[in-house]
Amino acid sequence: MPVRLSVNLNKVALIRNARGSNHPDLIQFAKDCEEYGAQGITVHPRPDERHVRFADLPLLKEAVTTEFNIEGNPTPHFIKEVLAVKPDQVTLVPDAPDALTSDAGWDTIKDKIFLTEVISQFKTAGIRVSLFIDPDNKLISGAKEVGADRIEFYTGPYADNYFDDREKALKPFVSAAKYCHSIGIGINAGHDLNLDNLNYFCGHVPYLQEVSIGHALISDALYYGISNVLAMYLYQINKTI
Repeated sequence: MPVRLSVNLNKVALIRNARGSNHPDLIQFAKDCEEYGAQGITVHPRPDERHVRFADLPLLKEAVTTEFNIEGNPTPHFIKEVLAVKPDQVTLVPDAPDALTSDAGWDTIKDKIFLTEVISQFKTAGIRVSLFIDPDNKLISGAKEVGADRIEFYTGPYADNYFDDREKALKPFVSAAKYCHSIGIGINAGHDLNLDNLNYFCGHVPYLQEVSIGHALISDALYYGISNVLAMYLYQINKTI
């Protein structure tokens, strides 16, 4: 199956919030992204609501017709808000409240009890659960044990080292993806994927199901326009290496 592209709208909401108005209109932007080819919409509401707000979630759930994915640290407030909305997928990320961006995956061994309890709540509500994680087989095995349906590879290290040695940078993800498939857990990926490094990643990581991209895609849209940029990203995902 082709790799799906989910567009993270955090930076759109950040621009909106800067002026205290509704420009750009986050909900309309989500609809437009779907019209231009996005196969999912992702948001990551943080405690300070500096970009996507929790009040945006029910509006997005009503508007999104593809796949709605909510990312975040599973604090009691986050859990309550996500359960009220019931998105298609929740991606759990272990970022601190003041984190600039997500930069590490879960320690599924240390946090086993906590994650088991949290994941059970979401799955009981019929929400698919993905865990943000590094390409480490022990941690992936732990994700399976706590009940996650998928993992989302933290691809920051791949992006950081892509131009130095892309084959070496990709190797841990290829190995980990094969392990994921062997134990029956799905694979998503995201963080710092862009027009330079996306095709190589999608073309070489087996069993990849979905990539979530926000910062780079929205930045590119400032130059090329969102409709053109979505076509460019989808081309990179689907073209032959």
